[in-house]
Amino acid sequence: MARKASHAGTWYNENARELAEELDRWLQAANPSKRSNARAVIAPHAGYRYSGRCAAYAFANIDPQTISRVFLLGPSHHHFTRKCALSRTSVYKTPLGDLPIDLEIYEELKTTGRFEDMDLSVDEAEHSMEMHLPYIARIFQGHSVKVVPILVGALSSESEAAYGRLLAKYIDDPRNFFSVSSDFCHWGSRFNYTYYEKKHGPIYKSIEVLDQNGMSIIETGDPRAFKDYMHEYDNTICGQHPISVFLNMTEYSNTKLQIKFLQYEQSSHCKSMRDSSVSYASAVATVSAS
Repeated sequence: MARKASHAGTWYNENARELAEELDRWLQAANPSKRSNARAVIAPHAGYRYSGRCAAYAFANIDPQTISRVFLLGPSHHHFTRKCALSRTSVYKTPLGDLPIDLEIYEELKTTGRFEDMDLSVDEAEHSMEMHLPYIARIFQGHSVKVVPILVGALSSESEAAYGRLLAKYIDDPRNFFSVSSDFCHWGSRFNYTYYEKKHGPIYKSIEVLDQNGMSIIETGDPRAFKDYMHEYDNTICGQHPISVFLNMTEYSNTKLQIKFLQYEQSSHCKSMRDSSVSYASAVATVSAS
């Protein structure tokens, strides 16, 4: 069974040639320097007209020569679960080619008893991991790669730590890569979030300070500090749970990673309380030299 590219033609271009050209243009503009020591990215998942350019700053770091498996960690927007879920399919389709799921790794994960199965309808309704797939398919064109999609539910801190412990060993294999999916602040009354500190100037500047604060904490790699930040500001970072699982993984793995944010953008500049915007940020995690 295959998961179709359900958001192609709406959230991004379904024409393979045009999509490839668009991605290539963004990757080139991001000034790529493929890093053989890159093990993970954090990248946005909105429609490409909003976040595609920002996402390129993350994906441009991937060296397809060194990687044979990409784990996808994406939040669940429509389906409520307190667990992580695995796809029932064996392949994820994209306009740029099919990406087979690593069923061996899936079997390994299933034996832990901590994962539930994702219905196909839930799988295809969710966009958080799909929006990373065209970039992966493009970068790995001509290279053999498998994906390990993991839908991350509304986890408690204890569960985030437990999944982090469970997945940590996969960071230690240099053939593995992690693609963590998250947008940042969703600001405006339609998102029920209008936090504004006037001392920073216009609303969009206050949002930027709020997001940059969170990004700096993520760069420390400390999952507890990130949790404290989320409790204090309640920032509407939709991928907070995938990010927390990833931060816990970096704590439990033998490979020490350095996280660095490379690009930050907003869908629009909010100037009045009637406005709304979504923020996007891209980061890369590389193996620390020390």
